[in-house]
Amino acid sequence: MLQACLNGARAAGSHPALPITPQQLAADAAAVAELGVLALHIHPRDAAGLQVLAGPEVATAVSVVRAAVPGAEIGVTTAAWIAPDPMRRAELVAGWSCLAAGRPDIASVNVHEAGWYEVCESLHTAGIAVELGVFHCAAAQELRQRGLPPAAVRVLAEVQPDAAALDEAHALLQALDWVDLPVLLHGEDATAWPVLAAARRLGLATRIGLEDTLLLPDGRPAPGNATLVATAQRMS
Repeated sequence: MLQACLNGARAAGSHPALPITPQQLAADAAAVAELGVLALHIHPRDAAGLQVLAGPEVATAVSVVRAAVPGAEIGVTTAAWIAPDPMRRAELVAGWSCLAAGRPDIASVNVHEAGWYEVCESLHTAGIAVELGVFHCAAAQELRQRGLPPAAVRVLAEVQPDAAALDEAHALLQALDWVDLPVLLHGEDATAWPVLAAARRLGLATRIGLEDTLLLPDGRPAPGNATLVATAQRMS
């Protein structure tokens, strides 16, 4: 599986083609869907371009993208930097249960963040699947000690940009070798393309998009999400 991560936490204006509005996200979603990619990860924004977990903005972004790409898996973030208080974050996520067409199919939850298990429980109650973000081996160990939450369907092994890409990817996969869920392996910025290539070699799911890198493998600026996805597909 190849997932397209369309915008992430990048600030508006950090790339000329970074999609911020629901309409921009929908246009990029349609472009990558034409390439056969129907797994999407987005960070909904408010009118000022700031990331949000509030139901109305999440619902608007998801429903507009869903209208553009019916049948796609649409995932969103629950990152703690958006709503730092764990109880408030779990409450906001629980409110997604009534979003109808604007309810995400899946949401990523970072295991190293305070309150991550409670956020997973809220997602499960809301009928939303969970991708568990594991940034380092300590998070993998915490996940093992706590156990997989019932809503979990996938683990994201996320190699950080300042890591030795292939060594860290190997260490993360070893730390997750007990997990009986699919693992999606990806990097970020400097590690994005080396880790994607490693995931391809290992037959693992992976992802690419302007959330993870603004550059093509040769260091040139990427025109946009569709070009990044097409480039990743040629590496398979």
